[in-house]
Amino acid sequence: MTLLSERRGAATPAPGGAQGRRRSGAPGVSRTAPFLYVGPTVILIGILLVVPVVTVIGYSLFDNVITNPNPKFVGLAHYTELLTDTGFYKSIGNTLIFTVVSVVAHFTIGLAFALLLNSPLVGRMTTAIFRAIYVLPWLFTIAIVAVLWRMLLNPNGIVNYLLGFLGMGQTEWLSNPALALGTVTFINIWCGYPFFMVSMLAGLQGISADLYEAARVDGAGAWQRFRAVTLPSLKPIIISMGLLDLIWTSQQFALIWMTTGGGPVDATELVSTFTYKLAFTRYEFGAASTAAVIVLALSMILAVAYVRHQRDKD
Repeated sequence: MTLLSERRGAATPAPGGAQGRRRSGAPGVSRTAPFLYVGPTVILIGILLVVPVVTVIGYSLFDNVITNPNPKFVGLAHYTELLTDTGFYKSIGNTLIFTVVSVVAHFTIGLAFALLLNSPLVGRMTTAIFRAIYVLPWLFTIAIVAVLWRMLLNPNGIVNYLLGFLGMGQTEWLSNPALALGTVTFINIWCGYPFFMVSMLAGLQGISADLYEAARVDGAGAWQRFRAVTLPSLKPIIISMGLLDLIWTSQQFALIWMTTGGGPVDATELVSTFTYKLAFTRYEFGAASTAAVIVLALSMILAVAYVRHQRDKD
């Protein structure tokens, strides 16, 4: 009995042994594991996002940055100068008009085409043809869109030819200060509505047919079913798409630069082109950084609204 007890005692691990040390070390490993997973992402975000933003904010406080090895600290002078510049306010006004009209039109046209493609009254073959035609503008790059519409709206282009054939005369669509902003807005609407249409179509196909049938049994007409079933079901998509489109359209640069360059006479000058000209035409990188910081602050408002909406939806 004494020998058996001694063997059992020897086989029993001591609380302070290796296994005890492994158990006591396990919680430490579990606490650091999440940081090891998240660490690379945090470092990457810091390098690609935080560092550039901090650098631009720093540039906005100096004059003759980049071009001069010894820039002069001016504090908030660039902000004061920019916020009293009428050209900057004009670019903000043009950006608001361009953005709001584009987003509203994207939603209206995209929803209308999505309803058409989702309608049981349209056959499968017709739906496939219409879908290919409607999505076509989305497949073009901005450069192709700009060249295409500049050719179409050229004084000797097809659009003016048709207007002349109808006896309406020629129009300088992109050279007339009164028409240029509306023209580039139309072009942006044309190339941007498919994004809304595809998203709306996916949302419509996810609505249960039982909801429409129940509304029809209750005596609801087509308009009432649209208001009571379709719009509430699409509401999360509409809000998300609207906020994303506001952010994207407000920062549009390539289309404006390739069609009008912000002209004529600043008629299509957006905040993006205004900032670009400050930096690469006038080489005022400090003032351009200031404009970029202001645009970032305005964009953050939309970004926060989008994130809050996504959080509330979850």
